Amino acid sequence: MITAIVQFALPKPLTRDEAQAIFEGSAPNYRNMAGLIRKNYLLSQDGKTAGGAYTWESREAADAVYTDEWRAQVAERYGAPPSVTYFESPVVVDNQRGTIETN
Repeated sequence: MITAIVQFALPKPLTRDEAQAIFEGSAPNYRNMAGLIRKNYLLSQDGKTAGGAYTWESREAADAVYTDEWRAQVAERYGAPPSVTYFESPVVVDNQRGTIETN
């Protein structure tokens, strides 16, 4: 599994409620996305940075989404281009399901 952290600086800070409304607008785009296990939307405490923490089945699945078109859409929606940092996720603890997953 791969975890991708996507971040972008916002042109003006967002409140939690503003961010939630924006995030809810794009959330349906990620439902049933090939290779995506989970997406957590992120907003910094000061509201100046937003992004997401994505858990993917593979780097290839993530790369299929993080295209130039996707980057342009994020920049248009939030007013800043995203950065993407990848991490290996060899073990994932899921307390809701009561599981520990390994690659």
